[in-house]
Amino acid sequence: MRSRTVTSVRTAAHLDVAGMVRVARQRVVDRLREAEVVAAALSAGRNIVLEGPPGTGKTTLLRALADGAGVPLVLVEGNAELTPTRLVGHHDASRVLTEDYRPENFVPGPLTRAMTEGALLYVEEFNRVPEETMNVLLGVLSEREMHVPRYGRVAARPTFRLVAAMNPFDAVGTARVTPALYDRSCRVAMAYQDEDAELRVVEAGTGGEAALVARAVRAVRITRDHPELRIGASVRGAIDTVLIAVELGAVRETPALEEATGLDAALAALTGKVTRGDGVSRPVEDVVADIWRRAGEELGKA
Repeated sequence: MRSRTVTSVRTAAHLDVAGMVRVARQRVVDRLREAEVVAAALSAGRNIVLEGPPGTGKTTLLRALADGAGVPLVLVEGNAELTPTRLVGHHDASRVLTEDYRPENFVPGPLTRAMTEGALLYVEEFNRVPEETMNVLLGVLSEREMHVPRYGRVAARPTFRLVAAMNPFDAVGTARVTPALYDRSCRVAMAYQDEDAELRVVEAGTGGEAALVARAVRAVRITRDHPELRIGASVRGAIDTVLIAVELGAVRETPALEEATGLDAALAALTGKVTRGDGVSRPVEDVVADIWRRAGEELGKA
């Protein structure tokens, strides 16, 4: 059996900060501060922990920064099934039977691909990753290389970085993230944007009528502080509400702003995106219906 060494420089290379920020300005609404900070940290060779609830633009920002830097983006969904083998890679079992373990029949996982391509490895929901998988990543952050049994040494290209994203407000099904990760990375928080910014995001994503966009945005913002909901909806819920209302209105031959049409769109878009609080027995459909009506009343009084 032959082993393989994938050689590379163990130091991180600077990335194009100006290019990253320029592309982020074009694609991301009102996230200039976060774009500048993340771009500067990545260019300085640092790894990043992005903390914030879903739907705050973390993935959109990372795609823009990767394109601006001219490096690939390798995206991984963090969950309990992300074992070290799935992250690093494995040997093709059918080829092993006929060829034994050879570097040529190794199937690289996302970590190996990101290291050898010099990519940004973006792990979503990092706090749902098993501890043993986190430890593999921590070793790579420390040494910028790893040894893969029956394959060889894999060293990261100079542009390789890890970006770990997590929602610190959702503790269900998550694991404690070791302080060693924070020690080896820089933390950037991405909270929900203000209402004006979310209006621009939804307008850009839907092209919907201003009144419908405003009501959808107001509704999702109400979900985040509603006493009967433990987890509210992100701006994605507003985008979905507007898009569904427009299509539903076309089917019914009614305006998208018609009350029943908007309500049905909101129910479809939002009931699966919110989580009721402990002890709340009222159906989530009733909660969302009240929120939709309240959003209309608040905007009517404005």
